[in-house]
Amino acid sequence: MAKMRAVDAIVLILEKEGATEAFGLPGAAINPLYSAMKQHGGIRHTLHRHVEGASHAADGYSRATGKIGLCLGTSGPAGTDMITGLYAAIADSIPMLCITGQAPTSVLHKEDFQAVDIESIAKPVTKYASTILEPGLVPGTFAKAFQVMRSSRPGPVLLDLPINVQLAEIDFDIDAYEPLPVEKPKATRGQAEKIVDLLTSGTKPIIIAGGGVINANASEKLVELAEELNIPVSPTLMGWGAIPDDHRLQSGMVGIQTHTKYGNATFLESDVVLGLGNRWANRHTGALDTYRAERKFIHVDIESTQIGRVFSPDLGITSDAGAAIDAILEVVRERKAAGSIPDYSQWADAATARKGTGHRKTNFENIPIKPQRVYQEMNAAFGQDTTYVSTIGLSQIAGAQMLHVYGPRKWINAGQAGPLGWTGPAALGVVRGKPGERVVALSGDYDFQFMIEELAVGAQFKLPYVHVVVNNSYLGLIRQSQRPFEMDYHVSLGFDNINSPETNGYGVDHVKVAEGLGCKAVRVQDPAKLAEGFAQAKALADEHQVPVVVEVILEKVTNIAMGAQLDAVNEFEDLALEPGDAPTALVPLGGSVTVDA
Repeated sequence: MAKMRAVDAIVLILEKEGATEAFGLPGAAINPLYSAMKQHGGIRHTLHRHVEGASHAADGYSRATGKIGLCLGTSGPAGTDMITGLYAAIADSIPMLCITGQAPTSVLHKEDFQAVDIESIAKPVTKYASTILEPGLVPGTFAKAFQVMRSSRPGPVLLDLPINVQLAEIDFDIDAYEPLPVEKPKATRGQAEKIVDLLTSGTKPIIIAGGGVINANASEKLVELAEELNIPVSPTLMGWGAIPDDHRLQSGMVGIQTHTKYGNATFLESDVVLGLGNRWANRHTGALDTYRAERKFIHVDIESTQIGRVFSPDLGITSDAGAAIDAILEVVRERKAAGSIPDYSQWADAATARKGTGHRKTNFENIPIKPQRVYQEMNAAFGQDTTYVSTIGLSQIAGAQMLHVYGPRKWINAGQAGPLGWTGPAALGVVRGKPGERVVALSGDYDFQFMIEELAVGAQFKLPYVHVVVNNSYLGLIRQSQRPFEMDYHVSLGFDNINSPETNGYGVDHVKVAEGLGCKAVRVQDPAKLAEGFAQAKALADEHQVPVVVEVILEKVTNIAMGAQLDAVNEFEDLALEPGDAPTALVPLGGSVTVDA
């Protein structure tokens, strides 16, 4: 058996496990691992400007590809900088491996320079965190880490490497190393039969498709199931794209923030709900008495402790979403052949027809620009192959109400954690995972400013994408949430910029900052110029292979539709009265779509 440094063994393990895309920053305590990567040559590394940014990029890569992104950093603050990234990943069940350097084991108890107990700090936001104190434990610990990340509900892991452990020689044979088996629960035939029994006991069943469907790469099977049963499907925010928006059975997103009016209306008409790989998140359900009223619920989730966490379903099944769909499909097809599946065509047709109702007006001509017009123009400018990246704020909520997504892993969103600053670096990770594809990020000005330095990473490594920044110089979502308190307190970002009077009191000159970081930027102040601005941005990104910022100057105060329960969403703006008020709606107002199976 060959002798080698532990770090050389680690790089060989990373390659065999298929984790070859790294984002990070070198430093004294992690330099041995970097030396092994340099010598090996098979791990691509992107140098970031902030370790938190590197963690979000690794997260974005994992979400976009289904593979495991790597985040690397030195000891001390590098690890603590990763915590927000780990939180964002575990909240949405994303596998990601963070590796930190550490002071020598002999001084861990001596408050040595940049020696922090990152294992203890990281445990609440990881599936597994470990400081590896013995060189001989390195191969086994890495094998366990990959197994844990992939098994059951996916999630991130942090491994901490004291520098003496990295440099120690161990006996290791990569040909004898094999990834450990991944454990995923699977619904049985009997469980599938009970699911179908309850699902078909109602007259208006609906499927709620969560992020677990996408994690299981089961989107096509989900569509097959919906078509076999001929029943509507509503994706959650994390499951958006599991069924294309333009599919006749995609009934619209449900929620109190990210939703469509017709999606909520169809759900409120339903009587049996099958949740696949979802969490019943509060922004989806709103008030539970309204959400649950007069309905029976089936909950299928890969993690047994998720079932009953928010409310007790009528039937709970622990299973990987893909495995459950396979089992359910088998039962459905057998019963369909026997003629024992009810005919849901009237219910399905009504849900489909409803997609031509309740549109929010987007075709505003106002200057400053109303945000709804931005999403209208984005729908027109960016094709069905576009992957959107966003995280939090009124921009994300309005985007989810008005944009269109046409496939799995084409909506990349830090849904539960929602950390400001996530969008930009996550988009860089998405570009790494989807080279040559159109990636469009969406941020408010505050999200954009949080990690704006990461634009330089895209310039340095030629990672082109379009970053739409809707700038109202306000913390818009926070301002809206302050309305019940009758205050507008410390939420304005505007000021007179002495170096850029052309910003007219909106404060930071995002165009100059982006250009100073090596990127291109376009500012749009007239809604009639949005299409031109987006076309220019796409051309600049393609020509220069760098991020291109499109800063859109919005009106400062806009309230986006939301509420506390599904049947009481507050509409602050006009609804569409004619098709021209919402020209990029999936179904024209009052229009119809083909409802044939």
